[in-house]
Amino acid sequence: MTALTVAAVDLGAESGRVAAARFDGTRLHVDVHHRFVNRAITTDGWLRWQTDALWAEISSGLTSLARRTPIASVGVDTWGIDYGYYDEADALLEQPTAYRDSHRVDVFERTVREQGAGRLYDATGIQLMEINSLFGMLADARLRPDVLARARHIRLMPDVFHHRLSGSTATEFTAASTTGMLDMATGTWAMGLLDALGLPTSILPEVAPAGTDVGGVIGELASAGLRGTRVILPPAHDTASAVLAIPNAGSDTLFISSGTWSLVGVVLDNPIITPASRRANLTNEGGYGGTVRFLRNVTGLWVLQECRAQWLREGTEVGYARLVELAGEATPVASVLNLNETVFLAPGDMPARVRASCVANGMPVPDTMGEVARLVIDSLALSYRLAADDIEAVTGVPIRSIAVVGGGGENALLQQATAPATGLPVVCWAREATSLGNAAAQLRTLGELDSIHQIWEVVAASTQTRRFLPQPSGRWHDAAITLRALERAESRRRGLEDLPTSLPAGGPGIDAGATLETGRTHSEHR
Repeated sequence: MTALTVAAVDLGAESGRVAAARFDGTRLHVDVHHRFVNRAITTDGWLRWQTDALWAEISSGLTSLARRTPIASVGVDTWGIDYGYYDEADALLEQPTAYRDSHRVDVFERTVREQGAGRLYDATGIQLMEINSLFGMLADARLRPDVLARARHIRLMPDVFHHRLSGSTATEFTAASTTGMLDMATGTWAMGLLDALGLPTSILPEVAPAGTDVGGVIGELASAGLRGTRVILPPAHDTASAVLAIPNAGSDTLFISSGTWSLVGVVLDNPIITPASRRANLTNEGGYGGTVRFLRNVTGLWVLQECRAQWLREGTEVGYARLVELAGEATPVASVLNLNETVFLAPGDMPARVRASCVANGMPVPDTMGEVARLVIDSLALSYRLAADDIEAVTGVPIRSIAVVGGGGENALLQQATAPATGLPVVCWAREATSLGNAAAQLRTLGELDSIHQIWEVVAASTQTRRFLPQPSGRWHDAAITLRALERAESRRRGLEDLPTSLPAGGPGIDAGATLETGRTHSEHR
């Protein structure tokens, strides 16, 4: 067959990329054609994304790619949650606020007190976090009601760009599921909850499934070589696209989409919205084909990224590779950090916050850059352990392995910590899994792939994997118990219910080392 190229646009909280995905009938070859920086900027006291700058980068990447090869289709995925308001002329009212904007925190805590954690969770099945779109809209209603009053449409971040590409007015299911406003039991907006909170529902868009063809490219891009290029909604939440690029993902494989955030979960056919899942603060997010990603959002490499940013501001030039090298020289599990504390949410002097948290919790305080980095990496691995324990307890399905996708999979030290912390083998799939899944969904809509099983076959044939195996030692179990206690204390402080599970005296998580294997792997790791 003649090779077919689709464009996968992937926007993350720190960077974006336009990837060319060429399908030759057997393998999918992903080439990142254009990379660019993304950073929220504080304007008028609010942390905002710069969508015009992002659109300029997307347009530049697509235009230059179209000069090189015909593009059959294009789709955009982004992080979840964030949104923009549009007026009656369908113009963006202002640059969208970012989920790390501090205005959401007070509104979150007040709403949980007034409404109750149970009611909020039961209406949607979504983990209660201050970053959710629901609390962003409530902050808008209370702090700048004039903006909300002028809004006639609301579009999530992927929709902002699909609208510019094709005029599409729909929102894609997996992206909508991250808002805290979609009833995951029905797949429709939680009108009862939104009405009770006084939020406008007439501005909400139609929810469409991943794979929907929303029309051809319009405007200047059509004239720049993309006339005839279809716009296809991929799994528009970046994690949903990444999980699609994990062959045979199911209820017994723990996926970790590792980047600025870590999304840790399993793939199910139906949501679990029960008192047990609510107490464990587990979330039901949409997956490709109407599946459910049953997971926990965990603060990922954000804290390490912000530590590096602070050291750079102080005049110390240090790259991520060097940080990981220094961390590898430090003592493992010397302290424990709850990375999900509110103090770690906003940008700032993160090394100082790490040390202050250790002091407050009576932990040994890290001194050097390597010790700080090691503490963050080990604590992240331990948070994976706790998420795995809770997911296992709620689903009743033993987890047999871990599949890692995303940039964090390149951090070998993190995987060497994750294997012993969880007691499970770790398989690292594609770094560019998000672009791979985005492209695969487009190819299925175009008729090049006929099922999710064929998608998995193509992904497996296209990906070089690495395996990390846990080695016996007894270092991690006590640290996991300590982290559980820290999480419960934070949960009580914020008015959420305690996590119900307790760590067993033995079982998974008693190992402290890992070995590495490389090679192609299919389903034998399950």
